[in-house]
Amino acid sequence: MKRKTLLSWSSGKDSAWSLYKLQQNSQFDLVGLFSTVSGESACVGSHGVRVELLYEQAKSIGLPLEVIEMPYPCSNDKYEEILRQFVDRMKGQGVECIAFGDLFLEDIREYREKTLESSGVEAIFPIWGMPTDRLSKEMVRSGLRTVITCVNSKRASQELIGREFDQDFLSLLPETVDPCGENGEFHSFVFDGPMFKNPIEIQRGEIINREGFVFIDITTKSI
Repeated sequence: MKRKTLLSWSSGKDSAWSLYKLQQNSQFDLVGLFSTVSGESACVGSHGVRVELLYEQAKSIGLPLEVIEMPYPCSNDKYEEILRQFVDRMKGQGVECIAFGDLFLEDIREYREKTLESSGVEAIFPIWGMPTDRLSKEMVRSGLRTVITCVNSKRASQELIGREFDQDFLSLLPETVDPCGENGEFHSFVFDGPMFKNPIEIQRGEIINREGFVFIDITTKSI
C-alpha cells in the first residue's frame, strides 16, 4: 500500500526534483505540499519568493499547498511548536511521511529526523546523496527551468542573481560553489519542468541587497 506523503516545498529546484522523484516512486502517495513563510514579508525566507508564486506552482503541479506562517521574529522553540502542531494535524489525516529536498548536509537531516521522531511521521529524503555535479546537469537536461532568486554574496558572485539555472550558469560557477547551492550559496524559484503541467510566466523585478544577501523580486503577469 502506498504511504501518504507530504513534501516540504521551498519553491526551488531541489524541492522540485524531490517532487519529480516522488512522482515516479510507486511506494509513495504524494498528497500535498507545505511551505513555511515569514509573517513579516509573506515570503519563503531564504528564497525571498512571494506566497502568490507558491500557489502558482502548486496549481501547475496539481497538488494542494498549505502555507504555514511563522511570526517574526521567531525563536527555534516557537518554530518547532508550530511545526509540531501542523505535523500532528497531518498525521490525523493519515499522513505517514514528510519528504525533504536535502542533498548532503548531515546536520540538517539529523535536525529534521529529530523534529519528527516523536510524531510517528517518517522523514524521507528522495534525492539524498546524489552527486551535485551530475544532478545539476541532469536537472538542466530534463527541462527544469529555474531562476536564481537569492545569492549569498559572501559565498558566490552577486552577478548570478536573476540568471536562469542552465548550462551557461553552471559553467560560471567556481569550484568553491556547489552546483546545487547546497551550502547556501544561492536559492531559486522553479517555473517549468517535467513535474509541472504548465509553465509559469515570470517577470524579474527589483534587486535588493540585504545584509550581504542579494534578492530579486519575481512576479507573474497576474501579480
